[in-house]
Amino acid sequence: MAEVRRAAVITHGKRETTGAALEQLQALAEERGVELIYPEEEAEKHGLGSDHGDLADADLAVVLGGDGTMLRALRRFLGTGVPVIGVNFGRVGFLTSFEGSSLEAGLARVFGGDYRVFELPVLDGEAAGERWPAVNDVVVASSELGRMVELGWAIGGEDLGSLPCDGLICATPSGSTAYNLSNGGPVLVWGLDAMAVTFIAPHSLHARPLVVPRGRELTVVNRSEDLVAAVLADGHHVHELEAQEQVAVRLGEARSLLASLPESTFVSRYRRVFAS
Repeated sequence: MAEVRRAAVITHGKRETTGAALEQLQALAEERGVELIYPEEEAEKHGLGSDHGDLADADLAVVLGGDGTMLRALRRFLGTGVPVIGVNFGRVGFLTSFEGSSLEAGLARVFGGDYRVFELPVLDGEAAGERWPAVNDVVVASSELGRMVELGWAIGGEDLGSLPCDGLICATPSGSTAYNLSNGGPVLVWGLDAMAVTFIAPHSLHARPLVVPRGRELTVVNRSEDLVAAVLADGHHVHELEAQEQVAVRLGEARSLLASLPESTFVSRYRRVFAS
């Protein structure tokens, strides 16, 4: 990749978590001649003034935080052509490329162009004329804790019946290691152009996750007469599904751009986080 001349900066929500790391980043950027660009809320958070350039001009976005901060950044830069690389200051950090203790060495390599970019599928959810992208997942869930919702579902227009459950997850490869995995769903290795469909606490011995290729749309219908189902995109409440209303989820045209050191592959991350 080309050398980085301008880098956008996104940090963990709590200033104290990454304040010292930001100072390291600023010193390294000055030494390497890299211009740092801050969104307005980042400049305000860290007391950096107000004029910090256009994010769309960045060659790369650097994230100081964990998977939640990475997800926020990937959503923010969706469709801009700006790849996002993460330095882990969170708990798991599956989407990040290296740990905070390696910040200077790792970013020195990145600024010199020693990184690769994964293009990862993004979901497109739609209900009642509204549409929302999702980098990780779209979830349809009971709106009341402790009450099951009856969900009907179909793949590519072919009906698969209905099932009482706490909800259903549709996940991308990048989201397959998050909420989907914790509910027993399959892990999708980066490079697959597919989505995983997994039920949450299904009241059945026969509910099994599915891996669905591009071009086969998932539709989910709220079959409960007296319970609203909540629709969430990347953890954000985006819609309420009334009785007999449906939501459609498909692989969209957009791609999230995840930058990484060459050795920080999917398999190495999986081994570090889940197999050690």
